[in-house]
Amino acid sequence: QVQLEESGGGLVQAGGSLRLSCAASGRTFSSVTVGWFRQAPGKEREFVAAIAYVAAMTYYAHSVKGRFTITKNSAQNTVYLQMSSLKPDDTAVYYCAARRSSTVRTGLDEYDYWGQGTQVTVSS
Repeated sequence: QVQLEESGGGLVQAGGSLRLSCAASGRTFSSVTVGWFRQAPGKEREFVAAIAYVAAMTYYAHSVKGRFTITKNSAQNTVYLQMSSLKPDDTAVYYCAARRSSTVRTGLDEYDYWGQGTQVTVSS
């Protein structure tokens, strides 16, 4: 069993930056893929980025590629999402999720564990 806890959300102006953290407990992140998803008001939850924990291969949604970077700190069992050049459209609750496989996937139903989410609000 893996417990995930997100942190780092907040209010930022357009063009600004935030770094989200996803800390795992219960089990390590070995042999898993960790992903970030987001859900804006009135919209479905969507894939943002993912990292295969062992190989460190990454994958990004088109809407965030070049602006967001997903990284990991194996010693601290933490995955980060560095978000730059933020836009009002990035406003959402951001969720961290883990998948019991080293193959990166983007579908919500392919992830086994979820955090409670952290709010990111980008003002114009």
